[in-house]
Amino acid sequence: MTDSTLAAFDALADTLSLSAVVADSQGRTGVMDPEIKPAFAGPKIIGRAVTAKLSGGDLQDPLGLLDIIGPGSVAVVDAGGDRETAVFGGLMGSLFQLGGARGVVIDGACRDTDENRLIGFPVASRSVTVRGTHTMFSGRKDDVLYQVPVSCGGVIVHPGDIVVADELGVVVVPQADADSVVALAKEQAEREEATRARIREGASFEQLLIEFGRI
Repeated sequence: MTDSTLAAFDALADTLSLSAVVADSQGRTGVMDPEIKPAFAGPKIIGRAVTAKLSGGDLQDPLGLLDIIGPGSVAVVDAGGDRETAVFGGLMGSLFQLGGARGVVIDGACRDTDENRLIGFPVASRSVTVRGTHTMFSGRKDDVLYQVPVSCGGVIVHPGDIVVADELGVVVVPQADADSVVALAKEQAEREEATRARIREGASFEQLLIEFGRI
Protein backbone atom coordinates (compact mmCIF):
# COMPACT_ATOMS: atom_id res chain seq x y z
CA MET A 1 0.00 0.00 0.00
CA THR A 2 1.33 3.40 -0.95
CA ASP A 3 0.66 6.91 0.31
CA SER A 4 -1.62 7.33 -2.71
CA THR A 5 -3.84 4.57 -1.29
CA LEU A 6 -4.25 6.42 1.99
CA ALA A 7 -4.88 9.63 0.03
CA ALA A 8 -7.68 7.83 -1.82
CA PHE A 9 -9.31 6.91 1.51
CA ASP A 10 -8.79 10.48 2.75
CA ALA A 11 -10.66 11.73 -0.31
CA LEU A 12 -13.73 9.88 1.00
CA ALA A 13 -13.65 11.62 4.39
CA ASP A 14 -16.85 13.58 3.74
CA THR A 15 -18.77 10.45 2.68
CA LEU A 16 -21.89 9.84 4.75
CA SER A 17 -21.70 6.62 6.79
CA LEU A 18 -18.16 6.05 5.56
CA SER A 19 -17.48 3.03 7.75
CA ALA A 20 -20.58 1.31 6.38
CA VAL A 21 -19.59 2.12 2.80
CA VAL A 22 -16.13 0.66 3.36
CA ALA A 23 -17.56 -2.43 5.08
CA ASP A 24 -19.98 -3.01 2.19
CA SER A 25 -17.10 -2.66 -0.26
CA GLN A 26 -15.30 -5.62 1.28
CA GLY A 27 -18.26 -7.93 1.70
CA ARG A 28 -19.19 -6.78 5.24
CA THR A 29 -15.91 -8.08 6.68
CA GLY A 30 -13.47 -6.32 9.00
CA VAL A 31 -16.18 -4.79 11.19
CA MET A 32 -15.26 -4.47 14.86
CA ASP A 33 -17.58 -5.28 17.73
CA PRO A 34 -20.19 -2.49 17.80
CA GLU A 35 -19.29 -1.74 21.41
CA ILE A 36 -16.12 -0.08 20.12
CA LYS A 37 -17.32 3.39 19.18
CA PRO A 38 -16.02 6.97 19.32
CA ALA A 39 -15.70 8.01 22.96
CA PHE A 40 -17.01 11.47 22.02
CA ALA A 41 -18.29 13.32 18.97
CA GLY A 42 -15.35 14.24 16.76
CA PRO A 43 -13.69 13.82 13.39
CA LYS A 44 -13.55 10.54 11.52
CA ILE A 45 -10.47 8.37 11.94
CA ILE A 46 -8.74 7.29 8.72
CA GLY A 47 -5.19 5.99 8.72
CA ARG A 48 -2.63 3.18 8.74
CA ALA A 49 -2.57 0.92 11.79
CA VAL A 50 0.29 0.82 14.25
CA THR A 51 -0.38 -1.77 16.92
CA ALA A 52 0.13 -2.53 20.60
CA LYS A 53 -0.83 -5.67 22.51
CA LEU A 54 -1.12 -5.29 26.28
CA SER A 55 -0.84 -8.04 28.87
CA GLY A 56 -4.23 -9.06 30.21
CA GLY A 57 -4.62 -8.39 33.92
CA ASP A 58 -1.47 -6.24 33.96
CA LEU A 59 -2.49 -3.33 31.77
CA GLN A 60 0.15 -0.71 31.16
CA ASP A 61 0.16 2.52 29.20
CA PRO A 62 1.26 1.74 25.60
CA LEU A 63 3.78 4.59 25.61
CA GLY A 64 6.10 2.73 23.26
CA LEU A 65 3.72 3.65 20.45
CA LEU A 66 5.18 7.14 20.61
CA ASP A 67 8.31 5.72 18.98
CA ILE A 68 6.28 4.15 16.17
CA ILE A 69 3.51 6.57 15.22
CA GLY A 70 3.95 9.00 12.38
CA PRO A 71 1.90 11.07 9.95
CA GLY A 72 -1.19 9.20 8.81
CA SER A 73 -1.04 6.54 11.53
CA VAL A 74 -3.81 5.22 13.75
CA ALA A 75 -2.87 3.49 17.00
CA VAL A 76 -4.75 0.21 17.53
CA VAL A 77 -4.49 -1.08 21.09
CA ASP A 78 -5.48 -4.58 22.16
CA ALA A 79 -6.31 -4.23 25.85
CA GLY A 80 -8.17 -7.53 25.97
CA GLY A 81 -11.57 -5.86 26.10
CA ASP A 82 -10.96 -4.62 29.66
CA ARG A 83 -13.69 -2.06 30.41
CA GLU A 84 -12.47 -0.99 33.86
CA THR A 85 -8.92 0.29 33.29
CA ALA A 86 -8.23 3.20 30.97
CA VAL A 87 -5.08 2.71 28.90
CA PHE A 88 -5.25 6.05 27.11
CA GLY A 89 -5.87 9.61 28.30
CA GLY A 90 -5.65 13.26 27.45
CA LEU A 91 -1.92 13.89 27.87
CA MET A 92 -1.22 10.85 25.71
CA GLY A 93 -3.65 12.25 23.16
CA SER A 94 -1.64 15.46 22.89
CA LEU A 95 1.61 13.52 22.47
CA PHE A 96 0.12 11.18 19.86
CA GLN A 97 -1.34 14.12 17.96
CA LEU A 98 2.04 15.89 17.92
CA GLY A 99 3.57 12.66 16.62
CA GLY A 100 1.26 12.69 13.60
CA ALA A 101 -1.27 10.07 14.69
CA ARG A 102 -4.82 10.63 13.50
CA GLY A 103 -6.55 8.78 16.29
CA VAL A 104 -6.62 5.74 18.55
CA VAL A 105 -8.82 2.64 18.54
CA ILE A 106 -8.84 0.62 21.76
CA ASP A 107 -10.34 -2.76 22.58
CA GLY A 108 -10.54 -1.54 26.13
CA ALA A 109 -11.12 1.72 27.94
CA CYS A 110 -9.99 5.33 27.77
CA ARG A 111 -10.43 8.40 29.94
CA ASP A 112 -9.94 12.19 29.73
CA THR A 113 -12.44 12.44 26.91
CA ASP A 114 -12.93 16.14 27.69
CA GLU A 115 -9.26 16.85 26.97
CA ASN A 116 -9.06 14.80 23.78
CA ARG A 117 -12.30 16.35 22.54
CA LEU A 118 -10.86 19.82 23.25
CA ILE A 119 -7.74 19.17 21.14
CA GLY A 120 -9.73 17.37 18.43
CA PHE A 121 -7.97 14.03 18.79
CA PRO A 122 -10.46 11.20 18.14
CA VAL A 123 -10.52 8.08 20.31
CA ALA A 124 -12.69 5.00 19.80
CA SER A 125 -12.94 2.56 22.70
CA ARG A 126 -15.08 -0.07 24.33
CA SER A 127 -15.72 2.07 27.41
CA VAL A 128 -14.79 5.23 29.26
CA THR A 129 -13.70 5.04 32.89
CA VAL A 130 -11.83 7.02 35.52
CA ARG A 131 -9.44 4.28 36.68
CA GLY A 132 -6.02 4.42 35.04
CA THR A 133 -3.25 1.83 34.68
CA HIS A 134 -0.58 1.11 37.25
CA THR A 135 2.11 2.66 35.04
CA MET A 136 1.84 6.06 36.72
CA PHE A 137 2.68 4.43 40.06
CA SER A 138 4.87 1.47 39.13
CA GLY A 139 6.72 3.12 36.29
CA ARG A 140 6.56 -0.15 34.35
CA LYS A 141 5.78 0.14 30.65
CA ASP A 142 7.83 -2.66 29.14
CA ASP A 143 5.42 -5.59 29.07
CA VAL A 144 3.78 -4.55 25.80
CA LEU A 145 4.21 -6.00 22.31
CA TYR A 146 4.37 -3.52 19.44
CA GLN A 147 3.81 -3.84 15.71
CA VAL A 148 2.39 -7.35 15.96
CA PRO A 149 -0.98 -8.61 14.73
CA VAL A 150 -3.59 -7.82 17.37
CA SER A 151 -7.21 -8.72 17.97
CA CYS A 152 -9.37 -5.63 18.34
CA GLY A 153 -13.12 -5.96 18.55
CA GLY A 154 -12.95 -9.43 17.05
CA VAL A 155 -10.93 -8.30 14.02
CA ILE A 156 -7.29 -9.19 13.44
CA VAL A 157 -5.39 -6.01 12.70
CA HIS A 158 -1.92 -6.05 11.14
CA PRO A 159 0.45 -3.09 11.11
CA GLY A 160 -0.20 -1.13 7.92
CA ASP A 161 -3.88 -2.07 7.58
CA ILE A 162 -6.26 0.78 6.92
CA VAL A 163 -8.53 1.75 9.83
CA VAL A 164 -11.73 3.74 9.29
CA ALA A 165 -13.85 4.86 12.24
CA ASP A 166 -16.83 7.17 12.54
CA GLU A 167 -19.94 7.48 14.67
CA LEU A 168 -21.24 4.16 13.31
CA GLY A 169 -18.23 2.10 14.34
CA VAL A 170 -14.84 0.84 13.19
CA VAL A 171 -13.83 -1.15 10.11
CA VAL A 172 -10.41 -2.49 9.11
CA VAL A 173 -9.19 -3.00 5.54
CA PRO A 174 -6.30 -5.44 5.08
CA GLN A 175 -3.32 -3.72 3.51
CA ALA A 176 -3.29 -6.14 0.57
CA ASP A 177 -6.91 -5.30 -0.30
CA ALA A 178 -6.80 -1.56 0.28
CA ASP A 179 -6.53 -0.42 -3.34
CA SER A 180 -9.43 -2.53 -4.56
CA VAL A 181 -11.61 -1.70 -1.57
CA VAL A 182 -11.13 2.05 -1.83
CA ALA A 183 -12.03 1.92 -5.53
CA LEU A 184 -15.26 0.08 -4.73
CA ALA A 185 -15.99 2.43 -1.83
CA LYS A 186 -15.63 5.43 -4.14
CA GLU A 187 -18.06 3.86 -6.59
CA GLN A 188 -20.58 3.13 -3.84
CA ALA A 189 -20.27 6.62 -2.35
CA GLU A 190 -20.94 8.17 -5.75
CA ARG A 191 -23.87 5.83 -6.39
CA GLU A 192 -25.43 6.65 -3.01
CA GLU A 193 -25.06 10.37 -3.61
CA ALA A 194 -26.74 9.97 -7.00
CA THR A 195 -29.50 7.99 -5.29
CA ARG A 196 -30.05 10.81 -2.79
CA ALA A 197 -30.34 13.26 -5.66
CA ARG A 198 -32.98 11.10 -7.35
CA ILE A 199 -34.90 10.80 -4.07
CA ARG A 200 -34.99 14.59 -3.80
CA GLU A 201 -36.33 14.64 -7.36
CA GLY A 202 -39.19 12.36 -6.32
CA ALA A 203 -38.06 9.00 -7.73
CA SER A 204 -39.99 6.02 -6.45
CA PHE A 205 -38.56 3.01 -4.67
CA GLU A 206 -39.12 0.91 -7.80
CA GLN A 207 -37.35 3.47 -9.99
CA LEU A 208 -34.39 3.58 -7.64
CA LEU A 209 -34.01 -0.19 -7.74
CA ILE A 210 -34.09 -0.15 -11.54
CA GLU A 211 -31.51 2.64 -11.76
CA PHE A 212 -29.15 1.68 -8.95
CA GLY A 213 -29.88 -1.95 -8.12
CA ARG A 214 -30.07 -1.37 -4.37
CA ILE A 215 -31.14 1.07 -1.69
